[in-house]
Amino acid sequence: MHSIITIGNKKLLSRSKKIKHFDGSLKKLVDEMIATMYEHNGIGLAAVQIGELRKVITIRYGNSNDVLVLINPEIIEQQGIIPAQEGCLSIPGKWGNVRRPASISIKAQDINGKVFKIKNATDLLAQVLAHEIDHLDGKLFINRLVNEEFAARA
Repeated sequence: MHSIITIGNKKLLSRSKKIKHFDGSLKKLVDEMIATMYEHNGIGLAAVQIGELRKVITIRYGNSNDVLVLINPEIIEQQGIIPAQEGCLSIPGKWGNVRRPASISIKAQDINGKVFKIKNATDLLAQVLAHEIDHLDGKLFINRLVNEEFAARA
């Protein structure tokens, strides 16, 4: 398990690098990310949030034991815009209003390098995919705030 790096750490503003080698070190990173995500009660985690500038994200969905692992994810289509309230493990205790795609389709690779697609994801999954992919591009949800204000959440 790792600590989550927080706002102020310059890595959060850096672009992550594409994964080229699908080996044991990648599997170890993914396992550590999943453990860290659960420990911090997150629903998504990008590798950069534990200090690794690599294009890897993990997302909890459905049953809390289900984890989606996406290597080198990229958005291939998005439609519509919906308002959403977001927080981030890297900006603890702060929430803000953003706009996210109503529907999103992505292409990614699994832990073995096999390409797969998620088509027309909506609701929370679309929001989390967009949020975590933003992390890989060095963007934080605060870059998308609608009203430039944070709200603290107890």
